[in-house]
Amino acid sequence: MNSMSMDDKDLIYSLRAELDAHNYKYYVLSAPEISDQEFDEKMHQLIELEQKHPELFDANSPTQRVGSDISKAFTQVKHKYPMLSLGNTYSKEEVQDFYNRVSRALEGEKFEIVCELKFDGTSISLTYENGEFVRAVTRGDGEKGDDVTDNVRTIRTIPLKLKGDYPQSLEMRGEILMPWAVFDELNQEREAEGEPLFANPRNAASGTLKQRNSAEVARRKLDAYLYYVLGEDIPTLSHSDNLAHAKKWGFKISDAYKVCNNVDEVFEFINYWDVERKNLPFATDGIVLKVNSIAQQEQLGLTAKSPRWAIAYKFKAERECTRLNDITYQVGRTGIVTPVANLEPVQLAGTVVKRASLHNADIIESLDLHVGDYVYVEKGGEIIPKIVGVNTEMRNPDAAEKVKFITHCPECGAELVRVEGEAAHRCPNENSCFPQIVGRILHFVSRKAMNITIGNESIELLLKRNLIKDAADLYALKVDDLKDLPLWGEKSANNLINSIKDSLSVPYDRVLYAIGIRTVGASMAKKLAAELKSIDALKAATVEQLVQIDEIGEGIAQQIVSFFADEKNVAFVERLRGYGLQLEAVESNTVVSDKFAGMTIVVSGVFEKYSRDEIKALIEANGGKNATSISKKTSFVVAGENMGPSKLAKCESLGVKIITEAEFDALLN
Repeated sequence: MNSMSMDDKDLIYSLRAELDAHNYKYYVLSAPEISDQEFDEKMHQLIELEQKHPELFDANSPTQRVGSDISKAFTQVKHKYPMLSLGNTYSKEEVQDFYNRVSRALEGEKFEIVCELKFDGTSISLTYENGEFVRAVTRGDGEKGDDVTDNVRTIRTIPLKLKGDYPQSLEMRGEILMPWAVFDELNQEREAEGEPLFANPRNAASGTLKQRNSAEVARRKLDAYLYYVLGEDIPTLSHSDNLAHAKKWGFKISDAYKVCNNVDEVFEFINYWDVERKNLPFATDGIVLKVNSIAQQEQLGLTAKSPRWAIAYKFKAERECTRLNDITYQVGRTGIVTPVANLEPVQLAGTVVKRASLHNADIIESLDLHVGDYVYVEKGGEIIPKIVGVNTEMRNPDAAEKVKFITHCPECGAELVRVEGEAAHRCPNENSCFPQIVGRILHFVSRKAMNITIGNESIELLLKRNLIKDAADLYALKVDDLKDLPLWGEKSANNLINSIKDSLSVPYDRVLYAIGIRTVGASMAKKLAAELKSIDALKAATVEQLVQIDEIGEGIAQQIVSFFADEKNVAFVERLRGYGLQLEAVESNTVVSDKFAGMTIVVSGVFEKYSRDEIKALIEANGGKNATSISKKTSFVVAGENMGPSKLAKCESLGVKIITEAEFDALLN
């Protein structure tokens, strides 16, 4: 043990208290008292002292907010109080019905309703003992959830130590969310890296909370609002008074709540926030109504799924009317041409919307669009807004002609084709159309494919300088080719060359995904690689042979055969072979049992303990086969949260067994 002076010990405790106070002022009160630089200097000093004196480790020290890069699996924890979901309504009539039901059940006794914002995030339960944060658990199935304590500890708005006169033991319920600004920044990063974008802040917050790497959670700057106090020794029997106490203890409690004495006041609150929510820095999708008296809550009781004393009123998807300035067309890596509506900027769901996807020619036709029209735009929590209608009353009599889908590629001028049965128009000039070439290379280098660290602008520069013509040319690059390029230098050049060399060890299934056969995604490539162990076996396969593989339909099979029928594609693959890429599967010894031998299993939904890919890997490691669609051949379905209703109906109609994640775990162990 390091020798320690009292000065060091006192300084550690003093710095912890000081940094806790500054965290609270900055993140909860939004009233910082010192600069970021001063804060960082004090944090650095504390880190050094704690490293010097590991015997004084404290899991709730401010230094633990940064998280760890050690991956940890989540353990299941039973909730002391069940985490029930709320009943939802989209109509004010049903709000009135709820109010009347409460009044009847309380036999005319006077009651208050607390109206609160319904935060669009992921539910969390926080446990504190003697004023110290000890555990964070997700909702899970309502009875038990995942212990995500390490991840939640990184969220700056959640106090690690309480202040004032708090109960000895308490549980705080609330919502973890991702602010719009952080969400936009995260999606920009993912887009630059070729990763799929998060659909909305709720999904982003939920996905972040399930990260196995708490350092990554810390980087994503989650926020939290708390809204319910539970415990044996809570201060009062008034929900609103308990919120006021919780605020004094250090919890971030939204000021946007109101104690209402009648239903008219409830509707005033709903109407106000239906407009003002657009100005909030985070997503909210409704209003929660709760009976204020906890004694009356207990009197009203619970149903099997939800409390009788609360309900959630959900806002309708936000809609705004704005002007359609013009339509432009984008060309993707497979040649699909997507029309994009360029709009007069309008505030919608927390962001300024300037563009909306129109998807294809049929959508344009059905909307009867004219440039200059005033259109209705919706963004129901999703990334890409959509045009849902036209305000024909505002149409100028001298409006431009009706919009007609273009006939030629906006990039290379080739005549567009539309395959029978498909909605999309496609540019057939795949070898000379610049955005298609860039798109194919970006796909090739993406993280799920070859994982080569190069971005869109650099690829365009290499193409324009004739240093590459396709993805295979990357393997011929040398440092001297790159170091004198604008904004490059020798270090950047070496980084790229090393990344390209590292990609030579990428396994066959990812190489197969990288070469970009249309309709062959990452999971399909893995299935093909498992059945046909080399690129040569795949190249030689007929449509008839391919459709024998589970989940390969005739359309996908035809795309594969057509790809290898093109001499340019075959030459491309042979060049990759020449550079040493993995074009055949390496036999793996990862099969650990035959528990699922002969079984075909479908994995659907969102899981608590495992990711979907981890469950699929466990199935394969124990002798089973993964499938994406349910059929009579399906042995069982492993179902998480949000399993699609169509899959559920298919299971019921075919009599296919559904098991939970916990039951799957039990089968394994």
